[in-house]
Amino acid sequence: MNGERYETVVVGAGQAGLAVGRELARRGREFVIVDGSGRIGDGWRSHWDSLRLYSPARYDGLPGMRFPAPGWSFPGKDEVADYLEAYAERFGLPVRTGVRVTRLVRADTGDRNGSGGWTVGTDRGRLLAENAVVATGTFGRGPYVPPFAARLDPRIVQLHSCEYRNERQLPDGPVLVVGASHSGADVAYEVAGRHRTVLCGRDTGQIPLTLEARSTRLAFPVLWQLADRVLTTATPLGRRMRGEVRTHGGPLLRVKAADLARAGVERVPERMTGVRDGMPLLDGGRVVEAASVVWCTGFRQDFGWIDPPVTGPDGWPREHRGVAEDAPGLYFCGLAFQRAFSSMLIGGAGRDAAVVAKHIAARERRLHRADRRERTPAAV
Repeated sequence: MNGERYETVVVGAGQAGLAVGRELARRGREFVIVDGSGRIGDGWRSHWDSLRLYSPARYDGLPGMRFPAPGWSFPGKDEVADYLEAYAERFGLPVRTGVRVTRLVRADTGDRNGSGGWTVGTDRGRLLAENAVVATGTFGRGPYVPPFAARLDPRIVQLHSCEYRNERQLPDGPVLVVGASHSGADVAYEVAGRHRTVLCGRDTGQIPLTLEARSTRLAFPVLWQLADRVLTTATPLGRRMRGEVRTHGGPLLRVKAADLARAGVERVPERMTGVRDGMPLLDGGRVVEAASVVWCTGFRQDFGWIDPPVTGPDGWPREHRGVAEDAPGLYFCGLAFQRAFSSMLIGGAGRDAAVVAKHIAARERRLHRADRRERTPAAV
């Protein structure tokens, strides 16, 4: 594949990348999707066993294909993985798995009226593209664990949430879960069935409804409108929440404070800030005796593999609704709170993907018109 040229290369075959592919195909554009996993959906298959979506199946479809599950059920992670695989097959999306992208470099060659392009470096060779869509997802390119974790007693079992599958991975003894967003609460609730569990971290709030309750079905359309139309980058409230979500994580969704208390989880609002005598140290000075630590501390938003640099002071790409305005031909889809709170949900991927695909199609039309003008002889 070395040197193959495409109009658009989409990096990532998760829900965001597949939705972009479907929208590009609808507009008759030429593209390829590359993904480092061996199989479409493997990103979801690698999550912990009990993970389920926080939105019901009727809100979990991508463009053109509903989620094949009862509308008010909450699909598990393997169901999501199989759905993504079936989606790519149904629409014949050109996905190449087992291709890991290592670099994305602006190719200012001066061709196409100075439009340049992008060189996509992979472990299988280079791809050349006029447009590149980074759809590596909300979780970035690697788990984040604070540097002081290396100083913990080596007898303590440490797992990041992306490595955690179930409580049977943990040895006997107390567990400290670090990070109290919804993933931390879910993990703490689960492991508390077998272990004395402490959950530490900043309070991120919680939604006031029980997801699986029948009464929530009446409220969910309103909740979705709130997540998709109100909590957006176009509103002051949405912009404020975007900063909170990107910095501290989202509110508790399924497992709430009362659930944690009933399960016997000790909820400590302090952060872990260091290590003392090999044990976790909280910022209030408390040392927590632990046989295991589960890090629910999020993922590194590492975009250093893109050249030129595209991130702002906050470490996130400088983009507007997925369009990198100071890097022509570069796009993003699937970022946390890219356009709205719903951008982080499968059901929100389609709207963001449509914006990106529409912009790519319009850009290509402009470039081709410019090419034709350049090739047309001037009138004498």
